[in-house]
Amino acid sequence: MARCPTGRALDLGCGDGQLTEQLAAAGARVRGVDASAPMVAATRARGVAAEQANVEALPFVDGEFDAVFSNAVLHWVRNQDAMLHEVHRVLRRGGRFVAEMGGHGNVAAIHVALMAVLTHHGYGNLENGVNYYPTPNAYTRRLEEAGFHVERIALIPRPTPLGADGMAGWLHTFRRGVLDQLPADLRDPVVDEISSLLAPALRDEEGNWTADYVRLRFIASAR
Repeated sequence: MARCPTGRALDLGCGDGQLTEQLAAAGARVRGVDASAPMVAATRARGVAAEQANVEALPFVDGEFDAVFSNAVLHWVRNQDAMLHEVHRVLRRGGRFVAEMGGHGNVAAIHVALMAVLTHHGYGNLENGVNYYPTPNAYTRRLEEAGFHVERIALIPRPTPLGADGMAGWLHTFRRGVLDQLPADLRDPVVDEISSLLAPALRDEEGNWTADYVRLRFIASAR
Protein backbone atom coordinates (compact mmCIF):
# COMPACT_ATOMS: atom_id res chain seq x y z
CA MET A 1 0.00 0.00 0.00
CA ALA A 2 2.89 2.34 0.64
CA ARG A 3 3.64 2.17 -3.10
CA CYS A 4 0.21 3.53 -3.98
CA PRO A 5 -0.91 5.84 -1.13
CA THR A 6 -3.57 7.51 -3.27
CA GLY A 7 -5.09 4.25 -4.51
CA ARG A 8 -8.45 2.76 -3.67
CA ALA A 9 -7.94 0.64 -0.56
CA LEU A 10 -10.19 -1.64 1.49
CA ASP A 11 -9.57 -2.37 5.17
CA LEU A 12 -10.95 -5.90 5.57
CA GLY A 13 -12.29 -6.27 9.12
CA CYS A 14 -11.69 -2.64 10.00
CA GLY A 15 -12.81 -2.86 13.65
CA ASP A 16 -13.09 0.60 15.18
CA GLY A 17 -11.30 2.18 12.22
CA GLN A 18 -8.06 3.19 13.90
CA LEU A 19 -5.85 1.75 11.14
CA THR A 20 -8.36 2.72 8.47
CA GLU A 21 -8.07 6.33 9.59
CA GLN A 22 -4.27 6.13 9.36
CA LEU A 23 -4.50 4.83 5.78
CA ALA A 24 -6.82 7.70 4.89
CA ALA A 25 -4.42 10.19 6.48
CA ALA A 26 -1.62 8.75 4.29
CA GLY A 27 -3.61 9.63 1.18
CA ALA A 28 -5.47 6.42 0.34
CA ARG A 29 -9.08 6.54 -0.77
CA VAL A 30 -9.96 3.97 1.84
CA ARG A 31 -13.14 2.20 2.88
CA GLY A 32 -13.65 -0.19 5.74
CA VAL A 33 -15.79 -3.28 6.05
CA ASP A 34 -16.69 -5.16 9.23
CA ALA A 35 -19.38 -7.59 10.34
CA SER A 36 -20.03 -5.63 13.55
CA ALA A 37 -22.48 -2.71 13.40
CA PRO A 38 -20.88 -0.93 16.42
CA MET A 39 -17.43 -1.21 14.80
CA VAL A 40 -18.72 0.19 11.51
CA ALA A 41 -20.32 3.08 13.43
CA ALA A 42 -17.02 3.74 15.21
CA THR A 43 -15.17 3.81 11.90
CA ARG A 44 -17.69 6.20 10.37
CA ALA A 45 -17.36 8.43 13.45
CA ARG A 46 -13.71 8.90 12.44
CA GLY A 47 -14.87 10.29 9.11
CA VAL A 48 -14.01 7.14 7.16
CA ALA A 49 -16.48 5.35 4.88
CA ALA A 50 -17.37 1.85 6.09
CA GLU A 51 -19.88 -0.87 5.30
CA GLN A 52 -21.32 -3.63 7.47
CA ALA A 53 -20.90 -6.96 5.71
CA ASN A 54 -19.57 -10.47 6.02
CA VAL A 55 -16.09 -10.79 4.49
CA GLU A 56 -17.25 -13.90 2.62
CA ALA A 57 -19.78 -11.76 0.70
CA LEU A 58 -18.37 -8.28 0.10
CA PRO A 59 -20.77 -5.54 -1.09
CA PHE A 60 -18.40 -4.12 -3.71
CA VAL A 61 -18.15 -4.41 -7.49
CA ASP A 62 -15.51 -6.41 -9.33
CA GLY A 63 -12.09 -4.70 -9.46
CA GLU A 64 -13.16 -1.81 -7.24
CA PHE A 65 -9.93 -1.66 -5.21
CA ASP A 66 -6.21 -1.31 -5.87
CA ALA A 67 -5.31 -2.85 -2.51
CA VAL A 68 -6.89 -4.80 0.33
CA PHE A 69 -5.40 -4.61 3.81
CA SER A 70 -6.22 -6.74 6.86
CA ASN A 71 -4.75 -6.90 10.36
CA ALA A 72 -5.46 -9.59 12.98
CA VAL A 73 -8.78 -10.59 11.40
CA LEU A 74 -8.37 -13.44 8.93
CA HIS A 75 -7.82 -16.14 11.56
CA TRP A 76 -11.41 -15.55 12.72
CA VAL A 77 -12.89 -16.21 9.26
CA ARG A 78 -14.69 -19.55 9.03
CA ASN A 79 -14.85 -19.91 5.23
CA GLN A 80 -11.34 -18.99 4.15
CA ASP A 81 -11.75 -19.94 0.50
CA ALA A 82 -14.93 -17.88 0.07
CA MET A 83 -13.24 -14.88 1.69
CA LEU A 84 -10.14 -15.16 -0.51
CA HIS A 85 -12.21 -15.42 -3.67
CA GLU A 86 -14.17 -12.32 -2.64
CA VAL A 87 -10.96 -10.38 -1.99
CA HIS A 88 -9.66 -11.44 -5.40
CA ARG A 89 -12.94 -10.40 -7.02
CA VAL A 90 -12.93 -6.84 -5.63
CA LEU A 91 -9.24 -6.29 -6.46
CA ARG A 92 -8.17 -5.04 -9.87
CA ARG A 93 -5.74 -7.21 -11.81
CA GLY A 94 -2.34 -6.69 -10.20
CA GLY A 95 -3.92 -5.26 -7.05
CA ARG A 96 -2.24 -6.21 -3.79
CA PHE A 97 -3.55 -8.10 -0.78
CA VAL A 98 -1.47 -7.28 2.31
CA ALA A 99 -2.37 -8.96 5.58
CA GLU A 100 -1.23 -10.18 8.95
CA MET A 101 -3.06 -12.92 10.85
CA GLY A 102 -2.45 -15.60 13.43
CA GLY A 103 -0.12 -18.25 12.03
CA HIS A 104 0.81 -21.83 12.84
CA GLY A 105 1.84 -22.08 16.50
CA ASN A 106 -0.07 -18.96 17.53
CA VAL A 107 -1.19 -19.16 21.18
CA ALA A 108 -0.19 -22.83 21.17
CA ALA A 109 0.31 -23.07 24.92
CA ILE A 110 -2.93 -21.21 25.60
CA HIS A 111 -4.84 -23.48 23.23
CA VAL A 112 -3.47 -26.67 24.84
CA ALA A 113 -4.35 -25.47 28.35
CA LEU A 114 -7.79 -24.31 27.23
CA MET A 115 -8.54 -27.64 25.57
CA ALA A 116 -7.29 -29.61 28.57
CA VAL A 117 -9.48 -27.75 31.05
CA LEU A 118 -12.57 -27.67 28.84
CA THR A 119 -12.23 -31.38 28.07
CA HIS A 120 -11.83 -32.17 31.77
CA HIS A 121 -15.19 -30.50 32.42
CA GLY A 122 -16.86 -32.09 29.40
CA TYR A 123 -16.86 -29.05 27.09
CA GLY A 124 -13.86 -29.70 24.86
CA ASN A 125 -15.96 -29.30 21.70
CA LEU A 126 -16.48 -25.59 22.39
CA GLU A 127 -12.96 -24.73 21.23
CA ASN A 128 -13.26 -26.60 17.93
CA GLY A 129 -12.83 -24.32 14.91
CA VAL A 130 -12.70 -21.04 16.82
CA ASN A 131 -9.58 -19.92 14.96
CA TYR A 132 -7.52 -20.92 11.93
CA TYR A 133 -3.73 -20.62 12.21
CA PRO A 134 -2.14 -21.85 8.95
CA THR A 135 1.42 -22.58 7.92
CA PRO A 136 2.97 -20.46 5.13
CA ASN A 137 2.80 -23.42 2.74
CA ALA A 138 -0.87 -24.11 3.45
CA TYR A 139 -1.90 -20.49 3.06
CA THR A 140 0.19 -20.06 -0.07
CA ARG A 141 -1.81 -22.89 -1.63
CA ARG A 142 -5.09 -21.26 -0.65
CA LEU A 143 -4.00 -17.90 -2.04
CA GLU A 144 -2.81 -19.41 -5.30
CA GLU A 145 -6.02 -21.41 -5.73
CA ALA A 146 -7.97 -18.15 -5.28
CA GLY A 147 -6.01 -16.50 -8.08
CA PHE A 148 -3.18 -14.75 -6.24
CA HIS A 149 0.55 -14.68 -6.81
CA VAL A 150 2.30 -14.76 -3.42
CA GLU A 151 5.15 -12.27 -3.33
CA ARG A 152 6.12 -12.80 0.28
CA ILE A 153 4.86 -14.88 3.20
CA ALA A 154 6.44 -15.70 6.57
CA LEU A 155 5.76 -16.67 10.16
CA ILE A 156 6.85 -14.08 12.71
CA PRO A 157 7.08 -15.00 16.44
CA ARG A 158 5.69 -12.10 18.43
CA PRO A 159 5.59 -12.69 22.21
CA THR A 160 3.11 -10.10 23.42
CA PRO A 161 2.89 -8.70 26.97
CA LEU A 162 -0.63 -8.78 28.36
CA GLY A 163 -2.24 -6.04 30.38
CA ALA A 164 -2.92 -5.80 34.09
CA ASP A 165 -5.70 -8.42 33.86
CA GLY A 166 -3.19 -10.99 32.58
CA MET A 167 -4.37 -14.31 31.24
CA ALA A 168 -7.84 -13.96 32.75
CA GLY A 169 -8.30 -10.75 30.77
CA TRP A 170 -7.13 -12.44 27.57
CA LEU A 171 -9.56 -15.32 28.05
CA HIS A 172 -12.49 -13.04 28.80
CA THR A 173 -11.70 -10.97 25.70
CA PHE A 174 -10.76 -13.58 23.09
CA ARG A 175 -12.72 -16.59 24.35
CA ARG A 176 -15.80 -14.81 25.62
CA GLY A 177 -17.92 -16.75 23.15
CA VAL A 178 -16.58 -20.04 24.55
CA LEU A 179 -16.90 -19.01 28.20
CA ASP A 180 -20.46 -17.75 27.67
CA GLN A 181 -21.49 -21.28 26.64
CA LEU A 182 -20.38 -22.71 29.99
CA PRO A 183 -22.66 -22.90 33.03
CA ALA A 184 -22.36 -19.57 34.84
CA ASP A 185 -20.91 -21.14 38.00
CA LEU A 186 -18.16 -22.87 35.99
CA ARG A 187 -16.76 -19.88 34.08
CA ASP A 188 -14.52 -18.41 36.78
CA PRO A 189 -13.15 -21.81 37.90
CA VAL A 190 -12.29 -22.65 34.28
CA VAL A 191 -10.45 -19.36 33.83
CA ASP A 192 -8.57 -19.94 37.09
CA GLU A 193 -7.59 -23.49 36.10
CA ILE A 194 -6.34 -22.40 32.68
CA SER A 195 -4.34 -19.58 34.22
CA SER A 196 -2.78 -21.92 36.75
CA LEU A 197 -1.69 -24.34 34.03
CA LEU A 198 -0.15 -21.55 31.97
CA ALA A 199 1.57 -19.62 34.75
CA PRO A 200 4.85 -21.61 34.70
CA ALA A 201 5.27 -20.98 30.95
CA LEU A 202 3.75 -17.55 30.33
CA ARG A 203 4.03 -15.63 33.64
CA ASP A 204 7.37 -14.31 34.89
CA GLU A 205 8.58 -14.05 38.48
CA GLU A 206 7.13 -10.55 38.75
CA GLY A 207 3.68 -11.72 37.74
CA ASN A 208 3.74 -10.35 34.20
CA TRP A 209 2.00 -12.39 31.50
CA THR A 210 3.17 -12.80 27.90
CA ALA A 211 1.00 -14.42 25.23
CA ASP A 212 2.74 -16.76 22.79
CA TYR A 213 1.69 -15.06 19.57
CA VAL A 214 2.95 -16.13 16.15
CA ARG A 215 1.86 -14.05 13.16
CA LEU A 216 1.58 -14.96 9.48
CA ARG A 217 2.34 -11.97 7.27
CA PHE A 218 1.95 -11.95 3.50
CA ILE A 219 1.86 -9.82 0.37
CA ALA A 220 0.05 -11.23 -2.65
CA SER A 221 -1.09 -9.79 -5.96
CA ALA A 222 -4.21 -10.61 -7.96
CA ARG A 223 -3.48 -12.43 -11.21
